Amino acid sequence: MTVTWRREGDAGLVELANPPVNAMGLAVRQGLLDAVRWAENEPGLSRVIVSGQGRAFAAGGDAREFDGDPVPPHLPDVLDAIEASTVPWIAAAHGVALGGGAELMLACRYRIAAPETKIGLPEVTLGVVPGAGGTQRLPRLVGLDTALDMIANGKPVGALDAQEMGLVDAVADDPVAHAMSLDMTSVQDRPILSALDGPAPDDDAVQKARATAHKRMRGQIAPQKAIDLVALSATTAFRDALARERQTFIELRSTEQAKALRHIFFAERAAKAPGWLDAEPLKVERAAVVGGGTMGAGIAYALLLAGIGVTLLETDADGVERAKANIGRIMDASGRRGLLSDDKRAGIEAALTVTDDYRAAAKADLAIEAAFESMEVKKTVFGALEKALPADAVLATNTSYLDVNEIAAGLADPSRLMGLHFFAPAHIMKLLEIVQGDATSHRALATGFDLAKRLRKVPVLSGVCDGFIGNRILARYREAADTLLMDGTNPWELDEAMVEFGYAMGPYEAQDLSGLDIAHANRQRQAATRDPDRRYIPIGDRMVAEGRLGKKVGVGWYRYPGGGGKVVDPLIEDLVREEAHFAKVERREFTDDEIRRRLVLAMINEAADILAEGIAQPAADIDLVTVFGYGFPRWRGGLMHYADTLGVDAIVADLRALEAEDPIAWKPSAALLACAQQGIALRDYRPNP
Repeated sequence: MTVTWRREGDAGLVELANPPVNAMGLAVRQGLLDAVRWAENEPGLSRVIVSGQGRAFAAGGDAREFDGDPVPPHLPDVLDAIEASTVPWIAAAHGVALGGGAELMLACRYRIAAPETKIGLPEVTLGVVPGAGGTQRLPRLVGLDTALDMIANGKPVGALDAQEMGLVDAVADDPVAHAMSLDMTSVQDRPILSALDGPAPDDDAVQKARATAHKRMRGQIAPQKAIDLVALSATTAFRDALARERQTFIELRSTEQAKALRHIFFAERAAKAPGWLDAEPLKVERAAVVGGGTMGAGIAYALLLAGIGVTLLETDADGVERAKANIGRIMDASGRRGLLSDDKRAGIEAALTVTDDYRAAAKADLAIEAAFESMEVKKTVFGALEKALPADAVLATNTSYLDVNEIAAGLADPSRLMGLHFFAPAHIMKLLEIVQGDATSHRALATGFDLAKRLRKVPVLSGVCDGFIGNRILARYREAADTLLMDGTNPWELDEAMVEFGYAMGPYEAQDLSGLDIAHANRQRQAATRDPDRRYIPIGDRMVAEGRLGKKVGVGWYRYPGGGGKVVDPLIEDLVREEAHFAKVERREFTDDEIRRRLVLAMINEAADILAEGIAQPAADIDLVTVFGYGFPRWRGGLMHYADTLGVDAIVADLRALEAEDPIAWKPSAALLACAQQGIALRDYRPNP
């Protein structure tokens, strides 16, 4: 049974039993309704205590049901029955109480949570709104301002914060035992939330919530709809507002945004070691990290947070001091944000060794190289690691572009090596590309996936190519942007067009942030192998030659006066026109729609080539990479999901038109052509073995 109930003295004990997280699907809803009827017909019950088996109270509704028509009993009706029950219900929560789980708590007369419990209404992150009274009961309980913050942002709160705001009545190590001990006289007299007056109107709080949602969730529909509904609680009768809430929920769940967000949700849950991986991972107790710069320090800190001891290796005493300072700055920032207590920091510092002596890493189970992006440097590093580490230790390179197979070839046992491509800042960014070289063993790969799980990263398997999955797509994106720049636009027009598409920032502001010298160095590395017939745009090279390296020096594609925000630099337009004149390019205007169309098509076509070559599979992996590593709007579902919404036939037709301008850069991918011929979507494409 997905819901169980039993009597213990004068208490009814109802348990949700739908592993792994007690999602409130049809069977759970029916079980809860049956439990209400049982309790009301059971003589002498003073209370019903509802809890969850396993690791959660209830993690919301079953999103898999969202693609079909709603099936009764509907959750609002179930919760109405609980709220109106002649026997008062008490929520005894632990783990997580999200979405419908939080709404179940709100329908109960009294709410108790274990200290570690997270409670929230995250529906907007799936493109919908709470659909079972959350937008109406919560503001009646905690006030309009607090409810707006919780519902429009979708972020859960901890049990102690929930108690402080009045969302829960008590925090207890054993919520069920606490519920059993309650004096029911005070509980019996508590009003049900639907009977309370709505909160006082607060236009300032509503406008503040709208501005925050626009900034943090630009382009998304659900947050603003959720704000409308919470605001309604102050002006509209509960039942009328509840009907509006339900109608909005039903309408939103079939939208393209909701479908896209559900796709990413399930793709993230499915991101794990592939089924063919038949080796056990090496249990990593201690790791070595080579390089204490921004990336290496971030990787080391991520490992330390996961309880893994770290030996951070540098080249000399000065490097050791810089590495210590970098780690210290990360810990200071975490402390200021309330994420690192003094005790936890002391534990991390005790587990960290920073040295220039590779012999200190002699007991490491795993080594991750995060040194300068040079093949010669990396080969030297791995030669030293091979001498210092145990023969069964796994080796990994954090290279962004370099050939993992060439690095591995310098080892006595190349099967030990894989790529672990972290994204900066490594202790925050969720994506981890796990790169499989020709010789990489299943044991090494299994270790990589196990490490990703321990670090709470989203792992994606990639084959070997220049830039792997993400940076290869990024390089094509930038190439297409540079071509538009040369042919008639400017950086701020391009950036604004992509921000309107849903990116947090456009390609040129992003380059200023990372540093123009990084992409320049990669272009120089590729110079010898570049197709001489492929159009090359040298504007970025001239920017570097003139010292315009980005925000770190105060000037790049934009100017940053006093280290502050960006301002448009009109000198860039002169520079671009000079380059276009020299190249005999007749510049023309491009609309925002043309800009977006070309940049997105360039990325889709490159990603399709990555699929055709077997570098990534399935297409959903590319969605994860583009969303979690490169800022592609999550509410569009990732690059390949978005491509499927456009339709393969339409994409091929657009590429054919652009191919007439440049037959090399815009040649349609074999994967796209195969999908068009077979009448299938990119999500269903598999390369020929």
